[in-house]
Amino acid sequence: MRINVGSKNQVKVDAVKEIIKDYDFLSEAEVFSLEVTSGVYKQPTSTDETIQGAMNRAKSAFQNCKYSFGIESGLITIPNTKTGYMNICACAIYDGKDYHLGLSSAFEYPTKVTKLVFSDNLEIDEAIYKAGLTRDKRIGRSGGVIGYLTKNRLKRKEYIKQAITTALIHLENPELFK
Repeated sequence: MRINVGSKNQVKVDAVKEIIKDYDFLSEAEVFSLEVTSGVYKQPTSTDETIQGAMNRAKSAFQNCKYSFGIESGLITIPNTKTGYMNICACAIYDGKDYHLGLSSAFEYPTKVTKLVFSDNLEIDEAIYKAGLTRDKRIGRSGGVIGYLTKNRLKRKEYIKQAITTALIHLENPELFK
């Protein structure tokens, strides 16, 4: 069985490779990464845009495979937070007919970072670097901002795995979602 991941970001690809080992029906699959676009703004800033980006990635990556995975992180509006926004990771699994969606837990970026996303139209990697909180210009390809903020208690790959795991609920329990 072949699974495609709609990203060349190795953290996303490794998250898929690691999580499918826990599922009997996927454990023997080969995972391939494809460079695809999300079809949404480079830094999604709504639930709809984040989920649409994941779905677009999954559909674009659906080439000669059983399943394709699209993974997209984005800011969503959350009342009563310091900035008004929290980050989520969305996973869309596409089987050629249906999408199976899952989300991660959410967390808030530092105020300065969120402001830079909106005032300077920056992606999170760019904003956290510009804010002077990291020297890693591509932090999203390593431990991620979540790793930085939690002092590596929760790294980006584990965060992404949350979204993948919740999306796989549909595939593992199809009889419950008819």
